Amino acid sequence: MGTTPPASLTPAEARSAFRAGRSGPTAGWATGHTQANLVAVPADWAYDVLLFAQRNPKPCPVLDVTEPGETSTVLAPGADLRTDLPRYRVYRDGQLTAEPTEVTDWWREDLVAFLIGCSFTFEGALDAAGIPLRHIEQSRNVAMYRTNRPCRPAGRLHGPLVVSMRPIPAPLVDLAWRLTALLPAVHGAPVHAGDPGELGIKDLDVPDYGDAVRQLPGDIPVFWACGVTPQAALAASAPPFAITHAPGHMFITDARDADYRIA
Repeated sequence: MGTTPPASLTPAEARSAFRAGRSGPTAGWATGHTQANLVAVPADWAYDVLLFAQRNPKPCPVLDVTEPGETSTVLAPGADLRTDLPRYRVYRDGQLTAEPTEVTDWWREDLVAFLIGCSFTFEGALDAAGIPLRHIEQSRNVAMYRTNRPCRPAGRLHGPLVVSMRPIPAPLVDLAWRLTALLPAVHGAPVHAGDPGELGIKDLDVPDYGDAVRQLPGDIPVFWACGVTPQAALAASAPPFAITHAPGHMFITDARDADYRIA
C-alpha cells in the first residue's frame, strides 16, 4: 500500500498502516468511510461521559460504547482500539502526559471506550459537491479552537465547546451548511460562520489544536462542533486517567458515510 493514495485505502488497510507505525492526520483517508474520535475512561467515569455526550450531542454524537476493558468495536470488527489509530493522547489528572502511536501498555481492564462522530466523515460530501477543503489542499491538520461557549455540565465533567474551522468560498457556505446538516451523527450543520470573535476566538492563525489553515480571498471561516470537546472537558475536570485520539488522528471505521445520512 506504499504508493496507494490514502483516499483509496480500505479502512482495514488504513488501520494496518497505523498499526505498523504510520502516523499523521486522517483527513481524506479511506474515502466514503466514517471516522471517529476516541475517548476511553475508567468505568466509574463512564456515566459522566455518557451523560455529557447526551447533554451535548452536537460536539459529542456517540456512535458506539464498549464494555469495560473491551478493545474492539462493532464499527470495525477485528480492529484493535489500542493500536489502530495513528496517534493517541494519555491523560493523568487532566494533564497530557504522552502522545504515543499505540497504547497497549496503557490500556486497563476498567476502561470504557466511546467512539464519537467526526467531521472528517462529511468532508467526502463536501468534496463531491465541489467545495474545497483548504486543510487537505495545504497538507495540514484541520484547525480547532476552544470557544467561549460552555458545554452543559454533566456529573463531574464540564468544559468549553471546541470547534473545527474550514475556510469555505462565500458562495458555497449555504451548500456546505445544507450538506452537513444531513449528517447529524458526525456533528451536522455548522454552529457559526463568519466573525470568529463571536466564539471568543482571537486569532485564527493560533489554533488550540491542529494546524493553522490559510484562507484564500473570498473565503469565509465556517465552524463546526468538534469531537475534541471531550478532551477539553477532561483537561478541565481532571479524571485520574483517560486515553483519547490525538486531535485530527482518527479511528477509521468500516461504517460508510451513507449509513449516517438522514436523507
